[in-house]
Amino acid sequence: MNKIFLSFLLLFSSVSVFSQKEKYPVFKECETVSISELANCFRNQVKTAVISEFKVPENLKADKFKATINIIFLVDTSGNFKVIYVNSPYKELKEEIERVFDTLPKIIPAKYNNHAIEMQFGFPLKIPLEDNIEEVITQKEVVVALPEHKEELTFDEPKTTLFPEHNSELNIPFTHATYNAYDSYLNNAGNSHTAVKPYLYNEVSEFVDLDALKNKLITPKSTWFGRKLLNEHMAYVQGKDFWFTIDPVVDLQLGKDSEGLKTYNNTRAIQVNGGIGKKLNFSTSFYESQGRFATYVNEYAESIKPAGGNPAIIPGRGIAKPFQEDAYDYPVAEAYISYTPSNHFNFQFGRGKNFIGDGYRSLFLSDVASPYPYFKISTNFWKIKYTNFFMWMQDVRPELTVDGAYKQKYMAMHYLDWNVTKKFNIGLFETVIWDDVNNRGFDVNYINPLIFYTAVEFATGSRAGNTTLGLSLKYKMKAITLYSQLILDDFRVGEMTNSNGWWGNKFGVQFGAKYYNAFHIENLFLQAEYNAVRPYTYSHDELNYNIGHNNQPLAHLWGANFREAIVILNYTKNRWYVNTKIVIGKKGFDFAEGTDTSSYGGDVFADNDNRGSDYGNQIGQGNTANVIIGDFQLGYLVNPATNLKLFGGLTYRKFDPIAPAKGFSESNLTWISFGLKTDVFNWYFDF
Repeated sequence: MNKIFLSFLLLFSSVSVFSQKEKYPVFKECETVSISELANCFRNQVKTAVISEFKVPENLKADKFKATINIIFLVDTSGNFKVIYVNSPYKELKEEIERVFDTLPKIIPAKYNNHAIEMQFGFPLKIPLEDNIEEVITQKEVVVALPEHKEELTFDEPKTTLFPEHNSELNIPFTHATYNAYDSYLNNAGNSHTAVKPYLYNEVSEFVDLDALKNKLITPKSTWFGRKLLNEHMAYVQGKDFWFTIDPVVDLQLGKDSEGLKTYNNTRAIQVNGGIGKKLNFSTSFYESQGRFATYVNEYAESIKPAGGNPAIIPGRGIAKPFQEDAYDYPVAEAYISYTPSNHFNFQFGRGKNFIGDGYRSLFLSDVASPYPYFKISTNFWKIKYTNFFMWMQDVRPELTVDGAYKQKYMAMHYLDWNVTKKFNIGLFETVIWDDVNNRGFDVNYINPLIFYTAVEFATGSRAGNTTLGLSLKYKMKAITLYSQLILDDFRVGEMTNSNGWWGNKFGVQFGAKYYNAFHIENLFLQAEYNAVRPYTYSHDELNYNIGHNNQPLAHLWGANFREAIVILNYTKNRWYVNTKIVIGKKGFDFAEGTDTSSYGGDVFADNDNRGSDYGNQIGQGNTANVIIGDFQLGYLVNPATNLKLFGGLTYRKFDPIAPAKGFSESNLTWISFGLKTDVFNWYFDF
């Protein structure tokens, strides 16, 4: 703990504390000056050497970058310079500063009682370089209790980071706002492999100085409680070959909707992250939650309830038990092991969620359903990133539940991400889903990570599974990224060209654009996206072959038979943030029980043999509903180490179907909420 406190002193103080027996490092040019002038001579020599050698990176010149870069460096007991910390998110700046300091000559080290010691310094380097007019180097405050009978004093080198996960193979918690900020750096650095999420810390830290992004948010605090609340992990233990952190996780919300329902969420959790050696990392989290949500969320949660008597499935979280009279108790456990044997491979086995795409939504694989077991292989080489998923899902409907056990099904999925050029990226997607027909279990045919699933599915029997294909495209400009997805569930070329609405032409499209630092305003992010999915996409006439899990879609939150437009604005200023989102769409639902029993293609779990017609099918057919959703959230980042946020939010939702739909009734609702949450996953209420 003392070392961490020392780090804060080094980073934020500028007062020099010297004994009369302490002596500055000495350049050759300073050997003839008096002891009283050594400090000034040292400062001037470092300043002159650094500024004369430093070359501003070209991309910063083009952006007319202007800032003060704070550098912490030391002169060790041998007289060598070493950079400890650079508070810039730009990898190019950090590399240039390290290069410049490597060119500095070996000098006479600092002395204490005539013994060599390490000494640390701060250097605020201004860009443009012409702004470096005044003296800029100050020794950082170091308070040392001198031990008795110690012949040589050395300053302990502080931990260079409060965030050990940044140098690990752990997943960066996936939230859209956080990833949008990272993507701007990744795109500028030339990395286009941004579709498969969550990212690993190490693959992002190659392009983004994660320490610098968080260190600039650190608030100096001298008390243990202040540091833990505002800056640090609750517990951080580090040994020679291991480390781990322990953090409490909370989501404490209060609110009320316009129908008079008081809402709340009370989540308490514990999260443990760690590493053993350099190649193995682990993470485990357990959430204990009780909650009651806005009326439309509760209605949907109860409409997808599982067999067996439990009242609901909380969207995105899991099966819920009853709590009090009208609330839910829903525990969730997530964990994974991440192993990276080389620079080219990463293996993960765990229970959680994944996402494929560059948009707010995904037509391939999204994180809208409950967590599930998975095994993931990530392979990087040349301009290729190739990802394999093997997943275990379940269907919880009564017709597939036997003796209280839910029906299991399996998925294999691969995604080939190819950087064709520095600006243009292509992604190829394929997935297959099957179950335990004829006791086949997890079919060994699909374990092969390179196999073409469609051919294997055909060879194992015409009713042995369900495959889908996908294509994604991305093009990067300086501040704007264009992206798209195409999902093909089933189609016939002849029927496509006839344009007669054949039911089996099942596909979906996505088009979108992201604008980083929009209108030259730092940290202003804009996004526009359009999604449309034909009726019956993701469904099947075999009950267990739909692209779904726990009565929730695995791709787009709305299932199928819809079109929507989304506009998103995010803005951050220091620890403050604003998130705004507008969703406008049209979706065709089935009618509630007792009226029309046909499937109109919006419910991915419905039997598509129960369709109303073979031809004339179009998006929005059936029980058509227009949907408008607006969401606004204002918040403050309390702790950057854990992403703890204090927030207030307003959600507006207008939903007007022709007639009552399963799980959804007509509403014109406003939902106000505020609270304190550890923001480590996406939670979608825009349905």
